[in-house]
Amino acid sequence: MGNLNVIPADDTAKVRRYMQFLFKDIEGLEKMIADNMIEEGVTRIGAEQELCLVDKTLRPAPIADEVLTKLSDDHFTTELSKFNLEINLDPLKFEGDCLSLMEKRLSAYLSVLEDKADELDGQYILVGIVPTIRSSDLDIENMTPRIRYYALNDSILRMRGGPQEFRIQGTDELITRNNSVMFESCNTSFQVHYQVGASNFVNAYNCAQAVSGPVLASCTNSPIFLGKRLWRETRVALFSQSTDTRGQVNELRESKSRVVFGDNWIGNNVLDIVREDITIHRPLVISEELEDTAEQLKKGKIPALKALALYNGTIYKWNRACYGVSEGKPHLRIENRYLPAGPTVVDEIANAAFWVGLMHGLPEVHKNIAEELEFDQAKSNFIKAARIGLASKFRWIGGKNYFAEDLILNELLPVAREGLTRAKIAGQDIDRYLEIIAERVKTGNTGSQWIVDSFHTLKKNESLDASLVATTAGILNRQKKNEPVHLWDNVHINEAGGGVNRYRRIDQIMSRRLYTVQDEDLVDLVPNIMMWKQIRHLLVENDRGELVGLVTMGRLGQHYSVQDKKGKKAIPVKKIMVKDVYTVKPDTPTVEAAALMREKKIGCLPVVNEDNKLVGIVTERDFLKVAEFFLNESK
Repeated sequence: MGNLNVIPADDTAKVRRYMQFLFKDIEGLEKMIADNMIEEGVTRIGAEQELCLVDKTLRPAPIADEVLTKLSDDHFTTELSKFNLEINLDPLKFEGDCLSLMEKRLSAYLSVLEDKADELDGQYILVGIVPTIRSSDLDIENMTPRIRYYALNDSILRMRGGPQEFRIQGTDELITRNNSVMFESCNTSFQVHYQVGASNFVNAYNCAQAVSGPVLASCTNSPIFLGKRLWRETRVALFSQSTDTRGQVNELRESKSRVVFGDNWIGNNVLDIVREDITIHRPLVISEELEDTAEQLKKGKIPALKALALYNGTIYKWNRACYGVSEGKPHLRIENRYLPAGPTVVDEIANAAFWVGLMHGLPEVHKNIAEELEFDQAKSNFIKAARIGLASKFRWIGGKNYFAEDLILNELLPVAREGLTRAKIAGQDIDRYLEIIAERVKTGNTGSQWIVDSFHTLKKNESLDASLVATTAGILNRQKKNEPVHLWDNVHINEAGGGVNRYRRIDQIMSRRLYTVQDEDLVDLVPNIMMWKQIRHLLVENDRGELVGLVTMGRLGQHYSVQDKKGKKAIPVKKIMVKDVYTVKPDTPTVEAAALMREKKIGCLPVVNEDNKLVGIVTERDFLKVAEFFLNESK
């Protein structure tokens, strides 16, 4: 959305005016293409680095505005949440040492950021989704206080007609909802831009779609969200669902998400994409700070196409077509939006080198890839890669099936090398970056694989939260060395730091695996569950998942003592449960929860959210584990 002042698209008169400018922009772009005004014969590359800010306990730190004030550099800008930032790298001509120069510049910006964030007790992390992010971090209070973000949020929820719902199935399953678009802020990427002329845009864009699956498989880096092991690139599913405007009115007819891979090859020019988008999707936000493109062209000026750029910024294609002006000349470029942030800067530049090498090499090998590969196969390859990464089996040109490793190593890396060589990229850079891709694919150790392996190993003996904290710390510690992820060693639980990091809040020690009964259930169910699961407290909920009571071993003993004298009756749980139950919220400090249990002489505390829905339970046994840790730490 750039620097435009935007408002929600809810005023019909203003929307109609905006649409007039949008159509003028489309006509203007069509005229510029027809009049050969679009720059040809020059290739530039650029990138946008999205990142997350975390505090010393490795939780998201909402300090972006304060950091930006300290930086005072236009290369840094806001993102949707207060714990995200973006770095915009200046474009470079695609030649010589441009790749290593991009790495140096990005590393320099990150070094400055590190110093400024440290002054606020924060630090940055490069990963597709930070493992330690929690639902409470995704409250609208953490949205960056800019009108454009609130306008975007309001428009999406208005079109949706209700809360955003999320269902993602991986090794674990995520089922949740959120009343804002803040889940989008979990996703951070390394977006690479590749300039292409109007005359060869069609095949270049189609090639970008064709290689998306195998390129993504080689670099996945976001396998965990809210403690759940989901897709190897969970960002693909999460981003799609967080910005979905399709409500119940659309359920009985075919409709499309605003986050899309696409549905077909393009056949004529870039306007195929624009016209398809406008046909399907209404504007989310609009602006009144627009220009008359026709008038601009009449005066011999190069238009900015502000209305089109604003609209295009709310259609989240994984391969996005972009218009821009560089050195006074209008150009087209393709933006790769699926590459995740991290694991290190050198990994990111290697990912970029692989992709731009393919973009420069594949159109020469396949003059019309749309005739050689079914579009649905390319789309299927992308979804497979997002779900299972390098374990994918791809359908490729000529109808051949390849395992991801074979396709990348034997078919695509040679094409990428040829493309980089033809662009006269420095030989040592070609060797360095493509070797990183090759070794990562051979070992199978992508960022997502390292995260999954680390988390799985830790979780065998540690709590969920401690495992997430240690994994996050492991990412931070290793990416500072800028060694590619395939060389990373195993994480150790000690990397989670002291007890403050691991046990500060009650949601860090509570059990999330809950055994419950409903208030109308037969009482005799309670002792059986207690015996089978070896627990002393059983939570009681209603059919809406709300906490309504608690049955303890003591209360159960009293009930059966009385019943033995009166004879057995089929009575419901609600007759014997404790109704006035002390509870805490997930963000309650652990020390406060312990004090409450001691003061009230109770053996457990149910943990509920703002809607009184059960999310966990903490018992005396959990506090014994905490005490054991601190006693061992003090040795």
